[in-house]
Amino acid sequence: QVQLVESGGGLVQAGGSLGLSCAASGNIFSIGRMGWYRQAVKKQRELVATITSSGSTNYADSVKGRFTISRDNAKNTVFLQMNTLKPEDTAVYFCNANGRTSPVATIFDSWGQGTQVTVSS
Repeated sequence: QVQLVESGGGLVQAGGSLGLSCAASGNIFSIGRMGWYRQAVKKQRELVATITSSGSTNYADSVKGRFTISRDNAKNTVFLQMNTLKPEDTAVYFCNANGRTSPVATIFDSWGQGTQVTVSS
């Protein structure tokens, strides 16, 4: 079983910055893609950014140029630096990771519990 624990988030004024981190632990052999998703009130969960084990990144158009995703493979940790935040970035942010628990084991796809980010206008 693989657990993801997020930290960071909170309340910030528009134009400000926040950083999120997410550490994976448990029975991990390898982690492939890690990413961040968010869900605003009364909206569906949406992709924010993902990063592969080799460092290839993908961003939602709405955050390109403002958010930066990175990871520390040795620590099974993914980060999200959020700059120039806007009120529409307000949401619960979820960490996601997929990988294997052994060379031949079933792929896992785990989610964190979510952390609230609130941007005031």
